[in-house]
This record gives sequence, structure tokens and C-alpha cells, in this order.
Amino acid sequence: MKYSVNKTGYYGNFGGAYIPELLYPNVKNLEENYMKIINSASFQKEFLALLKDYVGRPSPLYYSKRLSDKYHINLYLKREDLNHTGSHKINNTIGQILIAKHLGKKRIIAETGAGQHGVATATVCAREGLDCIIFMGETDVLRQKPNVEKMQMLGATVVPVKSGNKTLKDATNEAIRDWINHPSETHYIIGSVVGPHPYPDMVTQFQSVISEEIKKQLEEQTGSENPDTIIACVGGGSNAIGAFYHYLEDENVKLIAVEADGLGLETGETAATIAIGKPGIIHGSKTMLMQTDDGQIVEPYSISAGLDYPGIGPIHAHLFETDRVEFIRATDDEALKAALELTQMEGIIPALETAHALAALKKIKFKKGETVVINISGRGDKDMETYRNYLAKINEKPSEERLFIGMYSVPTSNIHGADTNVNGLFVP
Repeated sequence: MKYSVNKTGYYGNFGGAYIPELLYPNVKNLEENYMKIINSASFQKEFLALLKDYVGRPSPLYYSKRLSDKYHINLYLKREDLNHTGSHKINNTIGQILIAKHLGKKRIIAETGAGQHGVATATVCAREGLDCIIFMGETDVLRQKPNVEKMQMLGATVVPVKSGNKTLKDATNEAIRDWINHPSETHYIIGSVVGPHPYPDMVTQFQSVISEEIKKQLEEQTGSENPDTIIACVGGGSNAIGAFYHYLEDENVKLIAVEADGLGLETGETAATIAIGKPGIIHGSKTMLMQTDDGQIVEPYSISAGLDYPGIGPIHAHLFETDRVEFIRATDDEALKAALELTQMEGIIPALETAHALAALKKIKFKKGETVVINISGRGDKDMETYRNYLAKINEKPSEERLFIGMYSVPTSNIHGADTNVNGLFVP
């Protein structure tokens, strides 16, 4: 396939495995075995059974009549929010925990921003009886408290990270440090299509079930397996590549990825990597990265913890460079308004990440009657405090318990440099 990873772990100019020597055996072992494991009959039997009976797949493809009427399109919502644990993240953690078992790993680590990947990882570790350590930025621990409590209830150890901006990038840094210190017994379940090869491709393989189902469900409901447009939010990019994957080779299907623009590009408080980034290396791969002219990481900002990341998966950097995917932006305010619209018109409360994808409805000029699919990547339980604050604000009723949640921002001058660069791996 034109957009598949090559033998050296690259998507065009992006990808690779920039790792310290201590992690080389782990990553090499994974690279040599992950596809053999995934393609084995025993793995497929167990994986597919768990997707069906544990996760609850296939997730519904729901026709949104009221929004369709409003925007003069035929809008379908891929309901990943209805999966066990409330997002698409469980697809990947189920797959990776089975790989970890095949490789004999007894200890699992993960990073999380919005907490959805952390909950999904803690869930599969509880099921398998494996030790689970979740690294989460202190800022995100505060603004995603419900998911922190779920992880702890599931038996995971949640480690608040106090370095840098105290968000997803910093949680990933700490997870990598832990992995370096415990390489032999640990499997790192990376939650998005980021990190050293083979992680971007491995996560893509597990999330591709989303577009596989969209094809079948659209065929059943419309008589055609192809929509005109597919829209998904993108931070690292796991839900987006899951929704796009089986359509990448069909140029007739328009693919749109929506980045988090925070308070807007002009303010400098943004997480729109494609809009302002340039090629660089972060967390083990070469990709598009928010950085200064001398290569220092620029701290991102978004109201959405899951999109608050200064890079993007290398496959998405390649899709941008080849013009296969159109990247647009949505601000905090636009995302909040879109979330409220879906909630009050369809009775579906989306995650703040998903709300950015929904904001595209007001930004794109659709042809009347075209078929559009939006991936509803997660549900909004975890974001209720932010939504409550927003509703209080727009109703001009100050909340007595208002926190900084949903209003947190980072000055543009607050950049965090790299103290260490180990074989190309960014470790601040």
C-alpha cells in the first residue's frame, strides 16, 4: 500500500526508531515478532472474541437525522464512545496486552492525557492480572479526575508527572524513562500512533477495525461502502488513522483531520502541530513537531487533554506531506459549542477530543446530500467539570466551585528545552 510503513519503519520521510541502546532489544524483539503474533490463528481467535464479547464490537454507525437536516448532508456517527471503557482506546490495549503475554512480559506501563488510554490499559491489565503503572501529567490528573479514580479502582498505580507543562508530552517522557530502567520485564503500551517503529504501525493495525466496520455498516445502510468524507480529531492520531485506514488508497473519499487550536494560532496557545510544526524527533520517531528555531519543544495548549501534544504520529505527517489528508483546526470555543450542539440535538455527550471533529461541521462547505462520517472517539463523562464551567459561563451563572479546569493556558514564552538527547530520543 502507498501509505503503509516500509521495512525500515518509515512512512515516506517520517518514522524510524530513535531509541537509547538500553531499549534496543525490546523494540527489536517487538519489531521482529509483532506481525507474526498478530497474524497467528490463536491471536486472531482470542483478539476477535474479546472485541466482540468484552469490548462490545462492532460499535454502531448511527445516522444523525437532526444534524443531517441542519447541515443538508447525510451524517453518520461512528460510536466508539459506546465501547467498553468509553473510547476507541480499548481496541489497541486489547491487542497490545495479548502481544505482551506472547512476549512473556509481566509489567505494563502506559502514558495518558485525557485518561481514556489509561483506563483502557488498566482495564486489560486487571483482566490479565498484570502490574500496571500509568504516567499522567499533574495538570491532567486534576482536569480528568473521574478517569484517575477509575484507573485506581482497577488496581493501577497512577503516577502524577510534575515536569514541563505537566501534560501528555511529559507523561510520555516519564513512561520512557521508566521503560529504560526496567526494560526486560516491561511492555510499554503506547496509546497512539506515535513512538519508535513498530508502535505506529502496530497501533494502526489494531485501530483499523474502525474503518473496516464503517465499510460494512455503510454498505448495509446506504448500499455503498464509501462515504464522501470522513472526519476525525487528531492529536497523536490513533482514532483518526483507525477511521481513515481502509480508505487511504481510495482518493474519492475525502479525509479530514481536525487539530486542537486552543486559543488560536495568533495567541501561541495552540496544539495545532501540522499548522505550525516542522520535522523533528520526539519520543522515538521523526515526525512533525512544534519546536523553536533551535529545536526546543514548544509546549502545546488545548482544553482537551487528549489533544494537548506537541507532535503527531509519523503516518499523519506523511499523509499531510502527500496531501492525502486535509488538516484543519478548531479552537477551544468552537469545540465546546460543537459538543453542546451534538448533546442537545442528538442526546450524545462527546469527549472534548471528539468535539473538535464535530466543530468541522461549521467549517467545511459540504455538497448537499453528501455522505459524511464523523468518528465519535470517546464519551464525555470525563469532561463534565469543563462542560459545567462552560455552561455556567454562557448562562452568566458563576459556578461557586469553578476550578481552572478548562481554562488552563501556557504563556508562549514557556518552552521546555531538552536536557538530554539519547540516540535521537527526546528526554527532557
